[in-house]
Amino acid sequence: MSFVRPTGVTYFDPEQAHHSYILYSGADSVTRLIDLNGGVLREWPYAGVPPRLLDPALTGGRIGDVGVQLSAGDDPRGGIYANGTVGQLSWSGERVWEWGRQAPGGAARQNHDWELLPNGNRLLLVTIPRAVPALGPHVVGDQGLYEVGPDGEIVWEWRTGDHLEELGFSAAGWEALRATVARDPDDPWGYLEMNSAKTVGPNRWHRADPDSVFQPDNILVSYRKANIVALIDRATGSIVWKLGPYFPAEPGAQHQRINAHKVPRPLDQISGQHNPHVIAEGLPGAGNILVFDNQGGAGYPPAALGIYAGSRVLEIDPVTEHIVWQYTAEDSGLPSWTFFSSFVSNAQRLPNGNTLVTEGMNGRLFQVTPDGQVVWEYHSPYEGFGVAGEPEVREPRVPGVDRATRTRLVYRAQAVPFDWTPGDTPRAAPVPVDRRTTP
Repeated sequence: MSFVRPTGVTYFDPEQAHHSYILYSGADSVTRLIDLNGGVLREWPYAGVPPRLLDPALTGGRIGDVGVQLSAGDDPRGGIYANGTVGQLSWSGERVWEWGRQAPGGAARQNHDWELLPNGNRLLLVTIPRAVPALGPHVVGDQGLYEVGPDGEIVWEWRTGDHLEELGFSAAGWEALRATVARDPDDPWGYLEMNSAKTVGPNRWHRADPDSVFQPDNILVSYRKANIVALIDRATGSIVWKLGPYFPAEPGAQHQRINAHKVPRPLDQISGQHNPHVIAEGLPGAGNILVFDNQGGAGYPPAALGIYAGSRVLEIDPVTEHIVWQYTAEDSGLPSWTFFSSFVSNAQRLPNGNTLVTEGMNGRLFQVTPDGQVVWEYHSPYEGFGVAGEPEVREPRVPGVDRATRTRLVYRAQAVPFDWTPGDTPRAAPVPVDRRTTP
């Protein structure tokens, strides 16, 4: 017996959707650019973690360049150790830049995130195998950041293990963290699983107060296993602002609480979150933090979660630390569990105020209006036996699964402006679609 999900575009309201291309890597480790009709416009035979089509303003005017992982490493642990080289391809697939063989240990070990910076350098989230004194003698997958110049030189480095005391763990949290590391020092996803890193960028907080912690080149990071979002001061290396790891205890599940959909309200328990980033200037909500709150099991010690699983997209005012907008399945009139991804996933604010959401565990991409209407929905048809960015092999690669398992997982998708691609890229007329099924 097989479990069949719909594939391709299942709903499209051209009047309310923001029009763009969409870039993502499928579970078959191929990166594709599609239009909102679901048509494939370009393929690159590499996965990105995440893939990213680059803003021509950052590439000297080059149009259509994409960042992906270019080769696998030879570390048998896989996961965050798997990547050999990362780089930039042209629209036609030529290698413009590649880095990794000159990295410490001979492999980039880039995972979860990266960014092309305005100065031409690249910020890479990497794994650094080493013993972390605060965690004992074991060699672990410490996760950190490299800033790499165009010539491949590492010009700045930051390592999580040097800043654990700044993350705010309780005595019970330290005990749980050290016990976890001792039990599995070779965890292929890292002891904290740092899963995003993004510079703050120009923002209203800094304009209002030049001494604000929200300096444009400071870096917002996320620790999925610890329920922490933290801001790194680029100049000092210190953590100068954070959310988590602990939140006031409230009775009931996230989606059963009184006023659980009333905003603004104080931020409550996030768990297993992905891709927190400051909404860029020029977009609705600019200066606030947008985050995919997976509500997947996480925390040291584990956070108490509700029975009825459901993920959330949260927009958070970083000064008041209040939720000022959110999306859950209930905002579309559906049960909480119809929108849920316990790991991977992301959200991106769009110019018209809509939000592109990647419900990654299920390979579902959709666009939602501020009031919760889904106006575009797409299900990836591309299956594989691996997590994007790892070799396509019939071995246990899906987190939490101990046998070869077919998946349509999508790590993170990107809405791409039309003018970031060559002028002859096809622009098919939008076709309304309604193939939705009742959950």
